[in-house]
Amino acid sequence: MKKEIEVFDYANEILKAVKTGVLLTTKAADKVNSMTISWGTLGIEWSKPIFTVFVRENRFTKHQLEKNPEFTINIPYGSFDKKILGVCGTKSGHAIDKIKELNLTLVTPNTVSVPAIKELPLTLECRVIYKQKQDEREITEENKNVCYPQDVDSSFHGANKDFHTAYYGEIVSAYIIE
Repeated sequence: MKKEIEVFDYANEILKAVKTGVLLTTKAADKVNSMTISWGTLGIEWSKPIFTVFVRENRFTKHQLEKNPEFTINIPYGSFDKKILGVCGTKSGHAIDKIKELNLTLVTPNTVSVPAIKELPLTLECRVIYKQKQDEREITEENKNVCYPQDVDSSFHGANKDFHTAYYGEIVSAYIIE
């Protein structure tokens, strides 16, 4: 069962959770993949509620988004197994099926083709309405040094040399799985 919500009534919970980690879930063909993110913005653009995610160039998730420009944001609400964020933040969908590995429960979405995840029940269903690759010349040296060190491999799960593409997702449905 899903309880429909007004997304901005939960803005505080959403943004607090982003700081510690939420899941960005994608689906292309029959492959569902979740990646832990701790960068994201909630706002309004073009008079629409938007959740923007930032995905590095070499991530499996980026390939998924390029094939199917829809995603869900799966947010902890109440108690949850922190191992979910750990595995989804350090393992690649290229190498393993994280959904199967973690025994996550996929829930049929309302509007998009990407499922929700019962274990992280506060869900934003999003459809990409704009994307933009970051211009590395416009990033401060401080942020480049901290977030984009050039002396590590681009597969490193933490900071690495790959820049991000911003995907602006219009929030087309929001709910809590009960």
